[in-house]
Amino acid sequence: MGMLPDDKKDLLRIDFQQKLVDPVKLVMFTQELECRFCSETRTLAQEMATLSDKITTEILDFVKDSDKAKGLGVDKIPALAVIGKKDYGVRIFGIPYGYELQTLVESIINVSRGKTDLAQKTKEILKDIQSPVHIQVFITLTCPHCPTAAAIAHKLAIESDFIRADVIDSTEFPVVAQKYAVMGVPKVVINEKVEFTGAFNEDMFAEHAVLGAYQT
Repeated sequence: MGMLPDDKKDLLRIDFQQKLVDPVKLVMFTQELECRFCSETRTLAQEMATLSDKITTEILDFVKDSDKAKGLGVDKIPALAVIGKKDYGVRIFGIPYGYELQTLVESIINVSRGKTDLAQKTKEILKDIQSPVHIQVFITLTCPHCPTAAAIAHKLAIESDFIRADVIDSTEFPVVAQKYAVMGVPKVVINEKVEFTGAFNEDMFAEHAVLGAYQT
């Protein structure tokens, strides 16, 4: 049984047809004894590939393909790496469903384009980043404000070669959420040093990323 209703598939086909530019690969990590939402995430990724000939899916085993997982910064499952003509560092941990389906769709489109609609001011701020920045955005599938924070993080990663952005379902990974004291979402943690909770506009988000870069 599929994850997406037919009417949603029809809308996404149109959206992808109009907006996708370069091919996108969804690299999904699961394991032989699948995790709680691994099967559903795999099905969703495979369904996405049926909606456009520019989308492909690669299913990898987290244990057997551990070298690839490590190379892509995947340390938990289910995981999706959204890769275009290059790896922009766009990652999703947990099933991107509910409100977070929007995050997956936007990441596919933006990775395919290789550019984003971030304001020029924000892009100028990102030029100050010259060392690795790891952004973690903790979300829940029922949070209406989380996709905005997730989308900005992924856009920052696409616009900067130094940024990797992970969107993490805090309910699916409670141990990780506890480690970072996630009491509300969206919560953003940058390079283990800088953190904030709630929606931030994109230029303030970028400035925090710069701050994180300088605190490594």
